[in-house]
Amino acid sequence: MAEHKEEWGSKLGVILAVAGSAVGLGNFLRFPGQAAQNGGGAFLIPYFCALFLLGIPIGWAEWSMGRYGGKKGLHSAPMILGVIGKGTLARYLGVIGVLIPLGVSTYYMFIETWTFGYFIKYLTGGIGIDPSMSIEMQTKVANDYYDAFTGASADGSLFSGQGLNTFLTWTVVFAINIWFVFRGLSKGIEKFVSFAMPVMAVCALIVLIRVLTLGTPDPAFPDRNVLAGLGYMWNPNFEKLGDFKTWLAAASQIFFSLSVGFGVIINYASYMKKKDDVALSGLTASATNELFEVGFGGMITLTAAVVFLGMAGTQTAVGGGSFKLGFATLPVVFAQMGSFGNIMGALWFLVLWLAAITSSLSMYQPAVAHLKEATGWSHGKSTSTIAAIGTVGAILTLWYSKGGTFLNTMDFWVGTYGIFLLAMAQIIYFAWVFGIDRGWKEIHDGASIRIPSFVKIVMKYIAPAYLLIVFIGFNLQSFKAELANATATTGARVALLTILAIVVYLVGVTWVGARRLRAAGVDLDDTTPATD
Repeated sequence: MAEHKEEWGSKLGVILAVAGSAVGLGNFLRFPGQAAQNGGGAFLIPYFCALFLLGIPIGWAEWSMGRYGGKKGLHSAPMILGVIGKGTLARYLGVIGVLIPLGVSTYYMFIETWTFGYFIKYLTGGIGIDPSMSIEMQTKVANDYYDAFTGASADGSLFSGQGLNTFLTWTVVFAINIWFVFRGLSKGIEKFVSFAMPVMAVCALIVLIRVLTLGTPDPAFPDRNVLAGLGYMWNPNFEKLGDFKTWLAAASQIFFSLSVGFGVIINYASYMKKKDDVALSGLTASATNELFEVGFGGMITLTAAVVFLGMAGTQTAVGGGSFKLGFATLPVVFAQMGSFGNIMGALWFLVLWLAAITSSLSMYQPAVAHLKEATGWSHGKSTSTIAAIGTVGAILTLWYSKGGTFLNTMDFWVGTYGIFLLAMAQIIYFAWVFGIDRGWKEIHDGASIRIPSFVKIVMKYIAPAYLLIVFIGFNLQSFKAELANATATTGARVALLTILAIVVYLVGVTWVGARRLRAAGVDLDDTTPATD
């Protein structure tokens, strides 16, 4: 086993770390974008179904699986899921739990760069929107700046001309992330999120209050107001509920934002002490995430979008991807706030950057832990290796930036489809192979709360059935179309090849690790009988 011993400094530290991993751009940008793309209020019906029937129960399962693996000295998703699933198949399915955070990091760091770059820009005067222009022209300026900063006009544009500013900003952001990951759990990740989470909450609350006190910016469009924005978010379009993609998107959003099925919780929980409370910790982290996602992210971004663009304009704004709404819309809002506009803009993009970095820090940790566990390498050597892989992936994201095809392809196949697949595998193995009674006992070992007994039924029957129905329905209804989209452009094809390359690498590392750990006498195939 690796000599470097990792552990959390406090119980609050691990809760904040998991909450920090969960609270990210998925809350402030991805959630509003997904809601806008999937019927506004209609999206919230499958969203809350997924939260209570999938997210929280599977989250509890992940917390307990991670802590159980930690008792055996295991810290990576492949090895822990192999023990839970009692064999090789489960172990290699667990590779998805390293693929997801590592794959998402290739483009997530790029989006984090946007937030940091915009934050600096607003600190130094804004992005050049003249409030005397029409709303349409202001929106065009915001979109043009966004396209230039993100390299959406042409592949490779970020490596020349004005695009070099973006590349240099990415270098700074990437270095900050690697520095904190290199410092380890308690001295790096835990220390940073303990500072960042309260600051983020205060800044988000200030921006939310200002958005909810907006008037009607254009008298010619009296329907563009705060109440209309709130109505768009909460009033459902029931036609969307017949589309399996809406249900898949809602479940995947829950998994993405809670870090469930992401490979992070199972890794973080493995460093907990044997009697640390996973029941209350899991519920606290989920509740914190929902406050930031629905209370801050949706209420700020969707409300502001409808106020200034209307419902049709909001739908058009997310046509370029679910991450675009906050960058193309909120700058227009800030331009209407007079001398306080740049201050609000700086606060907003500071919130986004803090949200992004608390999540991105968690994305390298599972891969670092897996490499250390499989090879016995030092923390520094493992971190450096994963940083090198992340650099290659990031360069591909930066180069194939036209239209966001690389980014959007990675986001769907890793950040949506992959998360859904891993979550489904985890709950099936936990409830049916490890054993629901045994798992229930593990969850409550050291717990200060008692989870209602009906959750056992949810874990064993409802959650697996729910996931299987949506997964099969989506594959029958939309898989071919999504695959066609993923092979339609060079950037998308490169993204698929990148995913395949990472999978091959991680499978190889897992194979090496299994041989090494067995040689060291570690039991990787738990043969304790399930007690259902």
